[in-house]
Amino acid sequence: MTPLRTWIIWALAAAGAALAGFWLARQLDIDRTAPQLASGTWLPQPRPIPDVQLTDHGGRPFSAADLKGHPTLVFFGFTHCPDVCPTTMAQLAQIKAAAALPDLQVLLVSVDPERDTPETLERYVHAFDPDFIGLTGTPQAIEELTSAMGVAVARTELPGGDYTVDHSAAVFLLNAQGQMVGVFTPPFDVSRFAEDLRRAAPHLGV
Repeated sequence: MTPLRTWIIWALAAAGAALAGFWLARQLDIDRTAPQLASGTWLPQPRPIPDVQLTDHGGRPFSAADLKGHPTLVFFGFTHCPDVCPTTMAQLAQIKAAAALPDLQVLLVSVDPERDTPETLERYVHAFDPDFIGLTGTPQAIEELTSAMGVAVARTELPGGDYTVDHSAAVFLLNAQGQMVGVFTPPFDVSRFAEDLRRAAPHLGV
């Protein structure tokens, strides 16, 4: 191999290494900009959610347009839930107060639309916070939303003709564009969760 060819190979290798280093540095810079959450997971890319037509606790239509302009916490549950739901809703009220994020809205999306009428949801969510929003809809709309957001839901028949609904207990964080950007899984620590929301605030578009 001639000295000139050797020099060219080394020059190309050096240029490739420099480009690789530049790319890696850019990737690390991107990673460093993402909030480091103590009690949840920040998604690598925002995820859109389907624009399903729901009904809020006041009987008004609710769609993806109502998510714009607000950071949002979304929890899927139901008013007949004996333990996980009331516990989580009480914690979300404490988290919302502790985080003190402007315009933060908290949604309870019912996984039991058969029993959770708007009136039932209004009494339920406002027992925890007067600004909480309860949402219901057709079984098809609820199923489309839970499937898109990765929420497991299963109806279990009980003796005597009653039933309960098993469901995932995660809380989802949406940015001000209505995109899912974070997921929090139980058990929830109020102070750490609130601190995570404050840390994420600059990335929520508000």
